[in-house]
Amino acid sequence: MARVPYLLREDADESQKPLYDRLEAERKVPTANIFLALTNAPAQLDAFLTYANSLRAADLSPRLRELAILTVGYATRSAYEVAHHQSHGLKAGLTEEQLAAVADFESSDLFDETEKAVMRLAKESTLQVDVSKETWRAAAGHLTDKQMVELSLSIAWYNSGVRIMGLLDIDLEDNYPDPFANS
Repeated sequence: MARVPYLLREDADESQKPLYDRLEAERKVPTANIFLALTNAPAQLDAFLTYANSLRAADLSPRLRELAILTVGYATRSAYEVAHHQSHGLKAGLTEEQLAAVADFESSDLFDETEKAVMRLAKESTLQVDVSKETWRAAAGHLTDKQMVELSLSIAWYNSGVRIMGLLDIDLEDNYPDPFANS
């Protein structure tokens, strides 16, 4: 059970209606629990959405971004993050087999050298914060400086997201399967 209420559109005062309009225009409908919880702080949610949208509009390929996000989700065992980003991964061109292999990407032959380098960077940053020169260089050898900054911002952003979800104890919606249910 979430530690703050999920505020629905009907719970909001008139001044907050544009925020719900934005959520419905930019995100999945019905609105995800993470956003309904963050409506308790409307100004911060508005900025949160703007920042998240800037990451989606980056030069970094959506495929690499989603692999990094899913790696963050698996490294932190965030069922919410993984469940919500599997559909984004499919839209970015990942296969069902690749989605199932993200947790064990190092031993998988389903990912190329660039993808594994990005996933290593995401995992190492998530678990250790600082990354080794070797891990950085491996990813940077495939991406521009701009893309490396965008990747770094994405990894850090989604790490903050899983921590927000953990702090607020956000419930995974019933229509999403828990990717860790059998583990």
